Amino acid sequence: MKISLKKYFNTMCLYFSILNSEDGEIFNNEEHEYASKKRKKDHFRNDTNTQSFYREKWIYVHKESTKERHGYCTLGEAFNRLDFSSAIQDTRRFNYVVKLLQLIAKSQLTSLSGVAQKNYFNILDKIVQKVLDDHHNPRLIKDLLQDLSSTLCILIRGVGKSVLVGNINIWICRLETILAWQQQLQDLQMTKQVNNGLTLSDLPLHMLNNILYRFSDGWDIVTLGQVTPTLYMLSEDRQLWKKLCQYHFAEKQFCRHLILSEKGHIEWKLMYFALQKHYPAKEQYGDTLHFCRHCSILFWKDSGHPCTAADPDSCFMPVSPQHFIDLFKF
Repeated sequence: MKISLKKYFNTMCLYFSILNSEDGEIFNNEEHEYASKKRKKDHFRNDTNTQSFYREKWIYVHKESTKERHGYCTLGEAFNRLDFSSAIQDTRRFNYVVKLLQLIAKSQLTSLSGVAQKNYFNILDKIVQKVLDDHHNPRLIKDLLQDLSSTLCILIRGVGKSVLVGNINIWICRLETILAWQQQLQDLQMTKQVNNGLTLSDLPLHMLNNILYRFSDGWDIVTLGQVTPTLYMLSEDRQLWKKLCQYHFAEKQFCRHLILSEKGHIEWKLMYFALQKHYPAKEQYGDTLHFCRHCSILFWKDSGHPCTAADPDSCFMPVSPQHFIDLFKF
């Protein structure tokens, strides 16, 4: 909690330094009022004219313009055509879409067109409202908003040095909205459910242990361990953290970051969080976008695409969030 509050405080300081900078002419009261009105209009347009315009939920990925094909596919175009608005309502795809948005926030925000920006923030708004309503995965969204606000602060301060599509005041209003979302998530409190039936605490130890072993994220284990003393005891099991380390990281990586206790035992829990800082953890998603190597088409598998291959399934490959970004780097 201390780390997240510190990051939030730093972001707020950076944000207010923008507002109080000597270049005050970029954000005076009149312009702020105009930008706020324009942003409300944009938000209304987002609600009435988003990705539902596209009936086909797939896109051909080509990186160059030729005589046969005019133009090329951009990240913004792919973001507009693929049905991310519906995908966030699917629990299998939710984490996948959030990770995509986070990667775009970190490095690809300036490559989005004006329409793609609107779709991006419209989807982000729906994600935040969903989390505020159902209280699922708030930590994921907090991380996404933190990365997005940090990127926007840097881009706004460096306006003129970087290519930021759109009016500067619109972007500042977007930053204000992000900070408001962060505050809402910070104030989010889980309501205690009144249930006279079977609860998690009533389950036998072996079943509780089995639940913990199915988590692939260390933070989820830590969070569940805070529910009851029994779950805390089970969440501190060395074998549990050893399995988690072995799932995400290679043996060579262990050797470089060994953490031993006073008795000479390996501290697997500390190892996991130390390794996480140096190496990317293995990503796991219920459902992902797929790429057809035969047709060069990106699509959701259950929506399909007009494949001309003799054996279509042999041509399909799952696309990780980073692979999705890499497809449009050229």
